[in-house]
Amino acid sequence: MNRATRTIIVLVVALGAAGAATFGVYRALQNAPVRTVELPTTPVVVAAKAMPIGTLLTKDALRVIAWPASNPVPGGFGDVNAVAGRGLVVTVAENEPITELKLAPREAGAGLPPTITQGMRAISIKVNEIIGVAGFVLAGAHVDVIVTVTRQADEAIARCVVSNVLVMAAGTRYDLEQSKEGKPIPTTVVTVAVTPEDAERIALAYSAGGIVLALRNPLDKAPTQTPGIRLAALVGPPAPPPVVKSVQGRKVAVAAPPPPPPPKPYTVETIRAAKKTEEIIK
Repeated sequence: MNRATRTIIVLVVALGAAGAATFGVYRALQNAPVRTVELPTTPVVVAAKAMPIGTLLTKDALRVIAWPASNPVPGGFGDVNAVAGRGLVVTVAENEPITELKLAPREAGAGLPPTITQGMRAISIKVNEIIGVAGFVLAGAHVDVIVTVTRQADEAIARCVVSNVLVMAAGTRYDLEQSKEGKPIPTTVVTVAVTPEDAERIALAYSAGGIVLALRNPLDKAPTQTPGIRLAALVGPPAPPPVVKSVQGRKVAVAAPPPPPPPKPYTVETIRAAKKTEEIIK
């Protein structure tokens, strides 16, 4: 038996032994019992379904799940009886833990009133498709309130009276949901949260003239500080009165001369390869 044959035999034996060992380990792992490690948990009350703001929580809308004890929910509850009967001040999703910050006081009830922050007031503004920014003014948005007042027949002014106002409700609902297609919800009434002083300004603006809502970026917190604009500044000064001349003892109105035409621009005549061009000097 030569050297090459011995080498081949050794390789075959080694591969066979490796395959047998691998098969044996595989079978041993297959037959090994499954070991489960139980982590300590704690009960946490979660929402059984998605619910909008202002919903009065009932026991059938809640359920208790096992939550890892190593990551407790701050302000959470372990019993549905401690949550049932209270209203939501925010929108919650399905299986979202219910915490104290998401609930109104037990005596406050449900609906829109519990969502009003202490010291603030909720005031409603009747809008149409134009005033409501084509239906994009939804709950949670921030708007500026602009009023247009006409003092005389030829004197009108538009000015922002309240800026960065939070919209609490739009239309006849007080939830934060939009349509499934992502389209804006048509609104007829917009309810905003303002201070008592701003509520007086909006009430006076609503009775004194027309109101328009200007939609803001929610990240833009800077107050709107503008002097307003008058109709005279918008359309420009009136045309000059006609010139009156006396012709044979009679006064005849002569139209004012037209404004002079703008000066002609300077041009430079250039000739390149028997081709003449004119360039305007700006």
